[in-house]
Amino acid sequence: MKNKVVTSLILILLSQGFLIATLDVNAQEKINFSAPETWLIGYFMPQQLSIKPHSLWFVPEFDNYQYDENVIGKLLNLDFNDVSIKVIMGTWCSDSHREVPRFMKILTAINFPLEKVTFIGVDHNKFAPVDGYDTLQIERVPTFIFYIKNVEAGRIIENPRTSLEQNILDILKVKE
Repeated sequence: MKNKVVTSLILILLSQGFLIATLDVNAQEKINFSAPETWLIGYFMPQQLSIKPHSLWFVPEFDNYQYDENVIGKLLNLDFNDVSIKVIMGTWCSDSHREVPRFMKILTAINFPLEKVTFIGVDHNKFAPVDGYDTLQIERVPTFIFYIKNVEAGRIIENPRTSLEQNILDILKVKE
């Protein structure tokens, strides 16, 4: 009888995704994101962050981030036609693990076109084999660089001053 109850409980948990999430958390502990073989270096597509091993840190942070609805409402009123963004990050970096999924959730909420976002992965020395990379002068990651009409309008470096969404609004409202 006890085995039937346990088996039923496991089946219910599996059907709801709870047990799978627990297994993913345990799997993350076994992955060494400092190991170069796990790094995304140079240009990469944001969809790669949704694939293991990166999905183990990306998906939970994306799903759990709660942005400020009021600020998102203000961002939705902006015109993004002349805006482009570069995201420079390290897939080995805990700050990137926290901020990049949050940033992506904000971009999703404001319907920002992903084709206007360039993702660049760096190594521990914050270097990427990308033409013109040295002109970006990257010292810390993640760095989010905002361009308006191809002119740099501002950066969010490593940690936002207030919140990511507020910092984005502060940079882009200059365009209004």
